[in-house]
Amino acid sequence: MRGSSDNPDRRSLSLDGAERSYVVGKHSFEAAKLSPGLYVVATPIGNLGDITLRALGALAGADLIACEDTRVTRKLLDRYGIATPLAPYHDHNAEKARPMLLHRLADGAAIALVSDAGTPLISDPGFKLVRAAREAGHAVTALPGASAVLAALTIAGLPTDEFFFAGFLPPKETARRARIAELAPIPASLVLYETGPRLAATLADLAHLLGNREAAICRELTKLHEEVRRGDLPSLAQSYASSETRGEIVVIVAPPAAPARPTDAEVDALLRQALSRISLKDAVGEVAQATGLSRRALYQRALALTMKAANDSGGDGDDGAPR
Repeated sequence: MRGSSDNPDRRSLSLDGAERSYVVGKHSFEAAKLSPGLYVVATPIGNLGDITLRALGALAGADLIACEDTRVTRKLLDRYGIATPLAPYHDHNAEKARPMLLHRLADGAAIALVSDAGTPLISDPGFKLVRAAREAGHAVTALPGASAVLAALTIAGLPTDEFFFAGFLPPKETARRARIAELAPIPASLVLYETGPRLAATLADLAHLLGNREAAICRELTKLHEEVRRGDLPSLAQSYASSETRGEIVVIVAPPAAPARPTDAEVDALLRQALSRISLKDAVGEVAQATGLSRRALYQRALALTMKAANDSGGDGDDGAPR
């Protein structure tokens, strides 16, 4: 990309006649026309400064921008002087809008897909458009950037080596509690989206079903009133129970505690019980699955128990079978 000329005849235009340029600070830049295809563009989750130069070039160089709410995306485009035409694409019009977008792609258009905030396809209908575009043979390109999921994980102070994104929980209590019960055993940090009005009820259910797990409430990330509260779930549930909460919220819940390692006596008891019913090999497999201990170590332990039982009963124990 290069600085734009003051001569309007040299400026690039989109198919709809919009000028292909963007402004950063006091400097205007021409944007190269994008090659035909679908471009999945991440946009800021709050602070409009969290946009990449590559994203600006793509938004200015596209023929059309498909977005959830044209009013929201227009604020971003106005900030950077981008005049690319907008087309709404959201949950309520996706079935009708998708064929139109695919038709434009077939005609050789370059379309940028954005969400209201963050990375498209995270809790929005974008994946169906991406799938249809790929099935039709169109190029699909990702332009990564801001994501509320990753932003919350980086500042929550909870384990990030494994995490499970569960999106929004069901709004109704019965369905919400059932979903939390399904998520409970997952050995990873849980990442949830929630709205202000539903936060108190969600935290109460999380505390009831998940107990004293650590958690973090990340609200209005990157915005003026950003807030992060940390604590155990019961404490957080009590804190938010009587307060009115607003804004966009990400809830991070720590993984369940690892099960306590069984003692040697407990392992021996499990092996003896299994050996009384099944073969040595099957007993080792059963106890390994129940305890998470290595099969090799359990095999040696089971063999020793079997030999001891054989000796105690006067047998030779050569076959390694329980007596």
